[in-house]
Amino acid sequence: MPIESVLLNQNLPPNKPSATHIAFASFIGTAIEFYDFYIYAMASALVIGQVFFPASDPATQALNAFLTFGIAFIARPLGAIIFGHFGDRIGRKTTLAASLLLMGISTLLIGCLPGYDTLGPWAAVLLCLLRFGQGLGLGGEWGGAALLATENAPAGKRGWFGMFPQLGPSVGFLLATLSFLVLTLYLTDAEFKAWGWRMPFFASALLVIVGLYIRFKLAETPAFAKVLAQHHTHKTPIKSLLTSHFRPVLLGALAMTVCYNLFYTATVFCLSYGTKTLHIPRAEFLTMLCFAVVFMAIITPLSAQLSDQLGRKPVLLTGCFLAVLAGFSLSPLMASNSSLLITLFLSIALLLMGATFAPMGAFLPEQFPVAVRYTGAGLAYNLGGILGASTAPYISQLLVDQGGLVWVGYYVSAMAFISLMAVMLMKETKQIDFNQA
Repeated sequence: MPIESVLLNQNLPPNKPSATHIAFASFIGTAIEFYDFYIYAMASALVIGQVFFPASDPATQALNAFLTFGIAFIARPLGAIIFGHFGDRIGRKTTLAASLLLMGISTLLIGCLPGYDTLGPWAAVLLCLLRFGQGLGLGGEWGGAALLATENAPAGKRGWFGMFPQLGPSVGFLLATLSFLVLTLYLTDAEFKAWGWRMPFFASALLVIVGLYIRFKLAETPAFAKVLAQHHTHKTPIKSLLTSHFRPVLLGALAMTVCYNLFYTATVFCLSYGTKTLHIPRAEFLTMLCFAVVFMAIITPLSAQLSDQLGRKPVLLTGCFLAVLAGFSLSPLMASNSSLLITLFLSIALLLMGATFAPMGAFLPEQFPVAVRYTGAGLAYNLGGILGASTAPYISQLLVDQGGLVWVGYYVSAMAFISLMAVMLMKETKQIDFNQA
């Protein structure tokens, strides 16, 4: 039987990877790419300002570092469009490998980049360019990973399979946090600033090699293979997407803001505030984050399974509402100067991040037909990053400087409320025909 007939009948080709391989491949790529992304986030909170910018007061260095952190979020929608174009034109597999490679190269070069003392202002310029490259790579990663999982999912289990790329960020963050914790425990502050912070960036190269090896063993997803065989792809997917599917792109981006804002407030702003303003030892705060992220990892599969049983919207609406309330707990818990209460806030924030993030692995791809799904899901996801994360640490730092910690909590609640309204306006997609071209 010709392969075209096999694909049209949606039967699996002989070399089709197992469901376990597919789930692991969608998980490992996001884990590696988010590890790369998070080690920069932590470095920006701890050392980037001191290494790549001229000596000044700590607040100014922190703001400069947070601005470089935000650059990648500006690049991510562009990455979603570029990689989405090829993902919707030629396939998910090759495009995913390319995005992982770009991310890995950018991360490795950041680790090699000399600081301000050697290159002067050019150090910051080159850092921004490499951070932009990180954003492009990550912008192309998530949409393809989510499609790899959901377009191979059995009926009624898209939420569960879509959970695997959503689990990657929590594992990537845990690896990133542990790497900085180990360095903090075994190096002096001078050694950490001079060269220690670069070690996690170098380690990324080995992880990328593993990820590429796993992904090159994949086959194309059945849903896209069918569209390709029937010549139903679009010449310019982004044009078709914005012409016919702009509303789900916009609402999807707004729905994602709660996830991003919770995560980067807890992991970047709170890390900076806790170590520099509250003077909590770096090792202690990183340990607190390691503990808190476990709650994100635990809730992710539970939330995804509930989304298959109850629907995407009930789970997301509940999570968003609780996140609105959580914002009001930020100031009293963070200002308590109690490690226990601060850990409680970090755990609440990351648990709710996982609860709202997990269903998005299926919910966002379900908003779009197959032929524009890579571009659409990726663009919505990454535009949400601009709204909810790119300036979150920067805005939070400004709010603390100008009005106090309570305003950061109001900011978190406002972002969660925006997502709550967006999800309310979106359609339930649990039962849709996922193979529609």
